[in-house]
Amino acid sequence: MSAVVPERDRTVLRLVAAEPAVMLAAGRALLLQVAHPRIAQGVADHSDLRNRPLDRLFGTLDFLTIVAFGTEEEAWRTGRAIRRMHERITGPGYSGNDPDLQVWVNATLIDAALFVYEEILRSPSGDLAARYVDQARFVADVLGCPPGAQPADLASFRRYMDDMTGSLEVTGTGRDVARAVLWSRRLRLLGPALWFNRFVTAGLLPPRVRDQYGLPWGPRRERVLWLLLRLGAFGYRLVPGRLRRAGVPLMLWRTRRRIERRARRHAAARSG
Repeated sequence: MSAVVPERDRTVLRLVAAEPAVMLAAGRALLLQVAHPRIAQGVADHSDLRNRPLDRLFGTLDFLTIVAFGTEEEAWRTGRAIRRMHERITGPGYSGNDPDLQVWVNATLIDAALFVYEEILRSPSGDLAARYVDQARFVADVLGCPPGAQPADLASFRRYMDDMTGSLEVTGTGRDVARAVLWSRRLRLLGPALWFNRFVTAGLLPPRVRDQYGLPWGPRRERVLWLLLRLGAFGYRLVPGRLRRAGVPLMLWRTRRRIERRARRHAAARSG
């Protein structure tokens, strides 16, 4: 009889993922990802950002929702499907299943969530960074990252992020991807929301990376941004955590529905 493998602890991963505020740093994560030249080229070659600017965001959110809140079996099944999709994402110098790129993408997501928790919300649930880094490695695990490829603990993660952000060189392709997302013509009816997203994304980026993207910034914008963020965080923390996270069951249900519909479409396409 084979031993039963206990489900791994995802308590802190779920706690952080359930906070709507972490979406504030979604733009930071995306622009850090495409600041890596190979990721930028892969996104440019295989994503239709100009006509479908939200597809990558929704796909990432669906994957993260399943990994955080679904069953482990669902997480591994979704990971296998994404690995098969990534097999088709290849080009000069890059591959969708490259472990180094997978580690970087996951690190930007971990970094974004911790940035909101520590710098904006001031850790409303206590000091959870070390446990979050440990549990969030599950995201890259289900994508097939080899054992030991990811930073092993919080200190290693901090060093990895410092080294990477200090060495990134944004290419012209990366700037094109950023423009397609931040100034999307398809979303122009959401003008005020797009402007706010650009403002927050620029302000939350590491200065060196922001400068390479050519995003305008300065002391006045910095003061305005953090005044808004501090006021927003104060009001946010007044809402009980259980109420802030009440939408998770609906989010998981809708994610499962979208994944099922995509699977049926792909099956129909293969059989046709």
